Amino acid sequence: MSSAKLILGSSSPRRQELLKQVHLPFFIRKPNIDESQVTTQDPVEKVKQLAIRKSQALPLQDEKEVILTADTVVSYQQQIFEKPNSKEAAFHMISTLSGKTHEVYTGVMIRSASQESVFVERAEVTFWPLTQQEIEWYVATDDPYDKAGAYGIQSLGAMFVKSIRGDYATIVGLPISKVIRELRGFSVFPA
Repeated sequence: MSSAKLILGSSSPRRQELLKQVHLPFFIRKPNIDESQVTTQDPVEKVKQLAIRKSQALPLQDEKEVILTADTVVSYQQQIFEKPNSKEAAFHMISTLSGKTHEVYTGVMIRSASQESVFVERAEVTFWPLTQQEIEWYVATDDPYDKAGAYGIQSLGAMFVKSIRGDYATIVGLPISKVIRELRGFSVFPA
């Protein structure tokens, strides 16, 4: 491992788990930004802009630091589904996605003192048709409320998923295999 120091600019336990899964040491520094300032309804632009803003909110503290930030949204028919702020919002999102295929976009920015990389990964998720009773049961749990699209594929939301196309980790919130390949250029992971 190099002398570069990876900083994860996120408090997401899912992103932390993905980095731990591949044995990448990192430190956490949470960016403080107002996400409502990014108003675009284009999911690719939205996750890209949010990843960039999160990164820019975290100054590099020394030349060895490499800052990694990300943002994830769910999109269905050009409508962005972010984290629900109520049971009604969660119910609406899951009901809308029931029996259909939607997209999940994760934007990533990696930045050091000398270089930066920004990219967006996309995956498709198809839900089984769900009953009202299933959806009501789910929104009564704590699972939907800190996740884009009101579900976590790595938690209870997994029971809704009929199929996925693309990188599972993109859906979780950090396309770890692509991130590893990009980090090699920052001397964070062996080539």
